Amino acid sequence: MEPRSLSLCVFSFLIVCSFYVEGKEWYVAQTHASEERLIQFMNNKCLYIDCRPITWGGSCYEPNTVRNHASYAIDLNFRVNGECDPSFATIAVTDPSFRSCVYP
Repeated sequence: MEPRSLSLCVFSFLIVCSFYVEGKEWYVAQTHASEERLIQFMNNKCLYIDCRPITWGGSCYEPNTVRNHASYAIDLNFRVNGECDPSFATIAVTDPSFRSCVYP
């Protein structure tokens, strides 16, 4: 992808992130995002947002994977702080909630 196209893609993603706070979109971890980066994100953001649902015994603990836990934290962080990072987050148009785990 050319640098100009990549820049346009990132810019478009940021615009979308800024407009869909109340919509039917959720923000989740990208499939290619490194687990290390996702863990760093959770270690930082879960100090300031309520990540109890993704801790042991929480409604979103299972499946116990870094990607699932990070997806919940990414979405919650966007809802609370209006922040999303296109380097590891993406928009999902289908509800990622499952069983007793309900995304905000």
